[in-house]
Parts: sequence; structure tokens; C-alpha cells
Amino acid sequence: MIDTGVARRYARALLSLGLEEGRHEQLGDELAAVARALNDSRELGFMLQNPGYSQTQRKSVVDTLATALKLSPVLVNFLRLLVDRQRIADLPLIARSYSALLDSQVGRVRATVTAAQPLSPEDVKKLREAMAQLTGRSIVLEARTDPRILGGLVAQVGATEYDGSLKTQLEKLRNELKQAPA
Repeated sequence: MIDTGVARRYARALLSLGLEEGRHEQLGDELAAVARALNDSRELGFMLQNPGYSQTQRKSVVDTLATALKLSPVLVNFLRLLVDRQRIADLPLIARSYSALLDSQVGRVRATVTAAQPLSPEDVKKLREAMAQLTGRSIVLEARTDPRILGGLVAQVGATEYDGSLKTQLEKLRNELKQAPA
């Protein structure tokens, strides 16, 4: 795996091209689709990364992938560059870096909310609006369910976690009771 600085440079270069063409969101979606395809197919990743295959053969695989996923010419050229520079194995890290840079560029924050029970679409909408008001940015919210938290919510907005779960509250109470004088 390459270091994140190199991944960020590749991602920044691709984002710059996407911004110039006004297709930065589309490129992000396409890049994520390619990363998923590489994750889902070991054979695909093996063929693209294996130096036993010629550059021509590996670029042919890129072209086949581009046709199957209907990729834009900019992304096809980017993938060919990664093949040329022996960096295609690092595509997942580049895709994550691209996503983070794109979110920052468009003023978006990714958040996760975990509840003990599934949340209704209305509850998710209210949480998204509250988080947007709190951060001053648009929120891409993923709702998860984890019965181990017993009740309440655990929200992660960017790098900040807000834990209002019943499990955490009970643990705090237990610790206070243990430390209380007899």
C-alpha cells in the first residue's frame, strides 16, 4: 500500500480534472465503482496488478472494465496511468482520499448514526437536519442499527463522536457507584 500522501496527490490531480470539467461528482462515483469491482473480483485485481501480464494486456482489462462500468474517458486515462505506474493496487486508498477531498471541496460531511432499533426515514431526516445545523455543512448520513447500545444514539460526524447511548450511560453510572464512598 502506498502512503496516504501519494494517494492524496493522485486523488487531488483527478479532482482537479473533475472540477475543471464540472464532473467531479461523477468521477467520484465512477472511481468508487471501480474500487468496488476490484474488491469484488480477485481475478480482476490480480490481472491488473500482476507484472506477468504485459502493459497491453492490463490496459485491455482496463478498457473492458471501462466498457462494463461505462466509465468516462478521464477516468479511463487515470486508470491507465495507475497501471503504467504500478499503482492500480492502491486504487481503494486513492478512492477514499478522493471522496474525502471531494466532500471538503463541496462542503459536505459524512456522518453515521447508530441506534438500537432501526430509525424511520423521518427520524433520519431530522437527524441529518440537526447535524447540518450543528456543523453548518451538508450531511451525508448513514443510519446503522446495533442492539448492543440498548437505547439512545451514537453519532459520528467527521472525526467527532457523540455518544448518547444507554449502554454508555449505564457504564458511567456503574463507575460512579464503584467510586462512591461507602
